[in-house]
Amino acid sequence: MKDTIRLHESWLEQLGGEFEMPYMQRLKQFLLAEKALGKSILPAGSLWFNALNSTPFDDVKVVILGQDPYPTRGHAHGLCFSVMPGVKPLPKSLLNINKELQTDLQVDNSHTGYLQPWAEQGVLLLNAVLTVEQGRPNSHQGQGWEQFTDKVIQVINENRQHVVFILWGAYAQKKGVHIDQQKHAVLKSSHPSPLSAHRGFLGSQPFSKANTYLLEHQQTPIEWQLQASIEQ
Repeated sequence: MKDTIRLHESWLEQLGGEFEMPYMQRLKQFLLAEKALGKSILPAGSLWFNALNSTPFDDVKVVILGQDPYPTRGHAHGLCFSVMPGVKPLPKSLLNINKELQTDLQVDNSHTGYLQPWAEQGVLLLNAVLTVEQGRPNSHQGQGWEQFTDKVIQVINENRQHVVFILWGAYAQKKGVHIDQQKHAVLKSSHPSPLSAHRGFLGSQPFSKANTYLLEHQQTPIEWQLQASIEQ
């Protein structure tokens, strides 16, 4: 996959050796076999590593962990929780994220679910699994992506300082269990999905807390407001 899919050079320096590992070779064969069977894999191949391409290693300020891409064509573009411009209605978890932003920072992002501008400011929007079969949520779990994204988290944890990790729900919290909380901030709550948002996500103020931490460590805070013109 390294030969055919672009990956930002800063991440290749950290992760280049992973592509030669047996688990990544097995993952490559799995994806090739799925394509050979005529299955539609989302997002497009050029966007599998969009999170890493959009947020270079040295620019990471905040990490938000998701699970796997949206299985609906035209939605996923390689950033967790984010959808392509113009997608309506927004996924329910994203509606709750916008609801919490409104409560936390009086930020109204109800017009869009396209979070690319966050990524370009240093918010790594990382799914644990980077591909999915169209129409089949979680269909690519257990094929190797989790090991790769564990490595992403590991190299940030070990080689960066003062990164904010936002872990929503038990899945993300388990994946972030080894993060050094002496070096980094770890913000935990329930998941923003409708099933769990009222069990601790709503009211958790992750966005203001992240910015407060960044400011305390002499970093520029994130502008969470998304401009209306982004849809044009």
